[in-house]
Amino acid sequence: MAISALTTLDEDELLFQQEIEKFALSQIGPKVLEMDETECFDPELIKQFFELGLMGIEIPAELGGAGGSFFMACLAVEALSKVDPSAGVLVDVQNTLVNNIFLSWASKEQQQKYFPRLASSEVGCYCLTEANSGSDAFAMKSTAEDKGDHWLLNGKKIFITNAKEGSIYIVFANINPEAGYKGITGFIVEKDMPGFSLGKKEIKLGIRASSTCEVLLDNVKVPKENVIGEAGKGYKIAIETLNEGRIGIAAQMLGLAEGAFAGALKYASEREQFGRSLDKFQGIQFQLSDLAIQVETAKLMVYNAARKKDAGEIFVKEAAMAKYHVSQVAEEVASKALEIYGGYGFIKEFPAEKFYRDAKIGKLYEGTSNMQLQTIFKLLESN
Repeated sequence: MAISALTTLDEDELLFQQEIEKFALSQIGPKVLEMDETECFDPELIKQFFELGLMGIEIPAELGGAGGSFFMACLAVEALSKVDPSAGVLVDVQNTLVNNIFLSWASKEQQQKYFPRLASSEVGCYCLTEANSGSDAFAMKSTAEDKGDHWLLNGKKIFITNAKEGSIYIVFANINPEAGYKGITGFIVEKDMPGFSLGKKEIKLGIRASSTCEVLLDNVKVPKENVIGEAGKGYKIAIETLNEGRIGIAAQMLGLAEGAFAGALKYASEREQFGRSLDKFQGIQFQLSDLAIQVETAKLMVYNAARKKDAGEIFVKEAAMAKYHVSQVAEEVASKALEIYGGYGFIKEFPAEKFYRDAKIGKLYEGTSNMQLQTIFKLLESN
């Protein structure tokens, strides 16, 4: 695909994105400040996400989903994040992590049982991280013991996105710690299973409306049929899913950068100093032009990685590059955009300060920037 065509959307994709942007502006926009301050995502908005089909974009239509593409899921995340990155990540985790695990690894029976629920009413969560198992994800201590007709799960997961709203959790635990990462296995755990509970809800710098909680497993009895993929192959599921998820995070950061830039551009055209609007000053024009270039390069990288994924091509390097670069761009654009507002950028009356706070997480979750650089170098070495 030619570089010049990467950001060109076909008619259906364009309409899809435009409709989500309209919804985000009219329905999410008025609630952004309150949700940020209360650190709680409006349940009515989540209900609307399901009604619009945003929580099951790639789920087959016959199982209740929209039957769309991974690229369309990224378009949705981008569009929502222009208004509120907390909304973007809620939809992102559901689609690029949870639903993708079911698409790639679940049995037909598991898909038939869970897809209609994930598409219509239930939020999913991805539970990998532990206190001493972050970048070194496979140093996890959570265990699963074979009890014949079921598994018994014990452990604690931290930093779990959507945990408060969730009801279906993909949990990774080790069935044979002596085997190291080769004992890691994925399990489908439901919120009402005895022994399952939520721990501390984190108070965060940014994306505050998005819930981030501990998941506690105390002798949780999980049916044998709830193993996802093969026992002992959970490490493969986790790695491959995160490769896809990184494109989703890049899409979130792209939307954030676009939202921050659009706000600064509008403010610069309205704010007057010395008898003319800010955008009539060459210094401001140069800054806005530079930000526009950064946003466009970010979009190229996100769309390229997402389209490669949909085409069945190898996309691991492109996903890591997009995640790394776009998170850098988001932080830079949010910072410079805030400065264009001057003192107003520092107060909550304008969206600049929230975009700035929200941007930082892009370099941290679903693989830190250093981990992306490590991945990129390994792939460069292997070529």
